[in-house]
Amino acid sequence: MTAKIRLYVDHPLGQGQTFPLTREQAHYLFGVMRLGAGDAVLVFNGRDGEWRAEVAEAGKRGGTLAAVEQTAPLRMPPDLWLVFAPIKKARTDFIVEKAAEMGAARIVPVQTAFTNSGRIQRERLQAHAVEAAEQCGGTYVPEVAEMVRFDRLLDGWDATRRIMFCDEALAGAVTDLPADPGPWAILIGPEGGFSEPERARLGSLPQAHAVALGPRILRADTAAVAAMTLWQTHLGDWT
Repeated sequence: MTAKIRLYVDHPLGQGQTFPLTREQAHYLFGVMRLGAGDAVLVFNGRDGEWRAEVAEAGKRGGTLAAVEQTAPLRMPPDLWLVFAPIKKARTDFIVEKAAEMGAARIVPVQTAFTNSGRIQRERLQAHAVEAAEQCGGTYVPEVAEMVRFDRLLDGWDATRRIMFCDEALAGAVTDLPADPGPWAILIGPEGGFSEPERARLGSLPQAHAVALGPRILRADTAAVAAMTLWQTHLGDWT
């Protein structure tokens, strides 16, 4: 039986393994999609690849699936972080969703001098990353980290992880990335840009590489998509 629905589940997956659904998942499968016993669903947990599962029990408030066969192996993304300054709620949601779809391994909100959103709801953003992975066919879900201050982020930075610093002041300039496929992070600033002390701090780091994202200054959410596209086509798994 062909399965058209994909679900993220927080349970081990293996042949014959059974696992419960959350109340929300049960409502979606049985109340919205009208599935019943024996119907097929694709499931993944970010560790064991994708599996075809069948509905073993269906109820209004719960249910059970049974894993039948693996349909795809675990596909890990490149070792790429997206570090960004949160903006308005819907546009921050967009950034997290697109980062998950485009192959970020980790998503890190950062509090800069001009960040105009002082708080995030990490669990809600993590749920958006899960939904994006369900929709795009991914078998891995990136972690959304708690928001961290810019200075603390750089104080604990791994010197081996290069930083693609997307600098709006370079709009129109010709820039390039070093051909180093090792660990990277893309850094997207807030709508107000980086402060001069932040810019100076980045400029002092040998692993930071300032790049332009074309001839125009992009909105933060657009810049995140453009930067990930640029990195993926040069150094990632789109090559």
